[in-house]
Amino acid sequence: MASADHRIFEIENLTLQRGITLPRAQITYKTYGRLAGDKSNVILYPTSYGAQHHDTEWLIGPGRVLDPREWFIVIPNMFGNGLSSSPSNLDAPFGPDRCPTFTHWDNVHAQRRMLEAEFGIERLAMVYGWSMGAQQALHWGAIFPDRVERICAVCGSARTSIHNKVFLEGVRAALTGDPNWRGDHFAAHPVRGLRAMGRVYAGWAMSQAFYREKLYEQAGFSSLEDFLVRSWEANFLRRDAHDLLAGLETWMASDISDNALYNGDLAAALGAITARSIVMPSRTDLYFTPEDSEIETAMMPNAELRPIESIWGHRAGNPVFNPEDEAVLRRAVAELLVG
Repeated sequence: MASADHRIFEIENLTLQRGITLPRAQITYKTYGRLAGDKSNVILYPTSYGAQHHDTEWLIGPGRVLDPREWFIVIPNMFGNGLSSSPSNLDAPFGPDRCPTFTHWDNVHAQRRMLEAEFGIERLAMVYGWSMGAQQALHWGAIFPDRVERICAVCGSARTSIHNKVFLEGVRAALTGDPNWRGDHFAAHPVRGLRAMGRVYAGWAMSQAFYREKLYEQAGFSSLEDFLVRSWEANFLRRDAHDLLAGLETWMASDISDNALYNGDLAAALGAITARSIVMPSRTDLYFTPEDSEIETAMMPNAELRPIESIWGHRAGNPVFNPEDEAVLRRAVAELLVG
């Protein structure tokens, strides 16, 4: 199935990692550029938390981080994001009050099936991802090491840290504190909870120095309140709250070793990633910290740790309003692809 903006790959009887079978699952995706005859120019670019493909495609274009004049770029929407299978679009007996847990194991296996069935693609030139997209990139490297040549993992992790889970628990508490929460679903769109979620998120996603220097003004906002309302509150108000909760569960569960291949041995999972990799934490990321990235990267045999020296916090890895940080990402990707 297709629309003007994207295509849908359907999977019948998809058994998820946690044991639930979806009679009909779907991966929604979009492609950019032209696939080479030998299929050697494929870049997979998974989505991040709360984002759909059109939110992240700004990074694709002539002279941008991912250039479609040379590369065939595929954005697969993550399970739970409202376009691929999600609480908001699942068929009965599933729905907002009974949604299975999606894991990145589920995401990358479904993506592999889509790439093979739709395009005959068995090997990727690179997986590029930011945040939860970086989590998927590292899952690809550990689960399918013979299928991935390069990885650029930006502001993400191989395993969600305990401190990161504390942040996510705060976000979930803010959202489910809405009066419409019924214990397992929302009775109506939780405007109050989504606004609260946005404000909690804003304090973690941007660094202390970002606010001290009032860099939200550089991004086009007239005041701090304008930034919080039009950027953070608006970002979550446009989404289905059940989908956002599903994404939080996937994030919480993210661990490249939590599977039958590695049985919880993170060092073994990281050691299995043979792809030439650049791991790029933001120096001021408050939840995907550079210290955590340093520990993980040291266990990868063919990886370089390259922190982004920026005060934009987590958003240094998705620098829509920040050409300096975008240039850092562009240089790293160019080095990976040339090599």
